[in-house]
Amino acid sequence: MKRFKKYFIPLVILCLVIVVTAFLFIYRDIVAEFEEWGYLGAFLICVVGNATILLPMPGLLLVIALGAILNPVLVSLIAGLGSAIGELSGYVVGYSGHEIARYNRDNKWFIRADRWMKKRGTVTIFVFALAPFLPLDVAGMVAGAFHFPVWKFLIACFFGKTLLLLLMVYSASWGWDALLRFVS
Repeated sequence: MKRFKKYFIPLVILCLVIVVTAFLFIYRDIVAEFEEWGYLGAFLICVVGNATILLPMPGLLLVIALGAILNPVLVSLIAGLGSAIGELSGYVVGYSGHEIARYNRDNKWFIRADRWMKKRGTVTIFVFALAPFLPLDVAGMVAGAFHFPVWKFLIACFFGKTLLLLLMVYSASWGWDALLRFVS
């Protein structure tokens, strides 16, 4: 029974996340239809778009479009919450695979990463959530593997993703306004 919990359950969780990621990537056009649902659509787009592991989903562009139509601050807050919840998929993969990390307890890189996550984990997750070019999925897996508190992970993801979305929505809005003034 101990072996079952140790190896089989993490493997099943990893396979489940991979299947969901592949399904969402293949049927990403269905996700785009959530845009018609307003604020709920922004939330769902971000949950689904951020639940995929390492495969990009078109969520950010759809949320930017919704921010131009609806209240941009409210869209960013709701989408930031959805993004944080969606990013839990990477965290769960890392958390379920923490047994693999146990074998590296003597490894100096493992010790450094563990210490770094304990000291600067919240800031690291926030920065990875804020920067669209950094792999937050990987940071989430590391956070899960080191049993970083899930509530800190969610809060850092929420604030990072919300700030990113606010910047993107307002930048797109200002750019659109400037383009319209230039054309007319």
